[in-house]
Amino acid sequence: MRKIFSTRTSDSAFSFATLLLRLGAGSLMMIDHGLDKLMHFSQKSGSFADPFHTGSTTALAMTVFAEFFCAAFIVLGLFTRLACIPLIIAMSVALFYAHKGEFFGAGESAGLYLVCFLAILFFGPGKASIDRFIGK
Repeated sequence: MRKIFSTRTSDSAFSFATLLLRLGAGSLMMIDHGLDKLMHFSQKSGSFADPFHTGSTTALAMTVFAEFFCAAFIVLGLFTRLACIPLIIAMSVALFYAHKGEFFGAGESAGLYLVCFLAILFFGPGKASIDRFIGK
């Protein structure tokens, strides 16, 4: 009980917290968002938002790459910081373009994901990651 109220930090607690954040944010993004877009790609491709004017199919393909494949890399802890960049871009577009910056409304989920992936970008994958074992 004493450790719960302690203000001290430890390397093992930090490592566990980074693992928990990576697994939580990455798997929720991959399963709740990326997998749906991947499985229904042909139905969504004609009407997907195109903020960069690359075509709706290309915009959807880039979003699927970020939300499914980059999220899988984050779960694994493989190329973690690099994998965060497409997700940060995708969540910024979702928050500021699709949801018009509504942090406290429709864009809440995109804002939460954005903060999670920014945090992972800054503090890295942690000790429980493939990156650590391959020396990245």
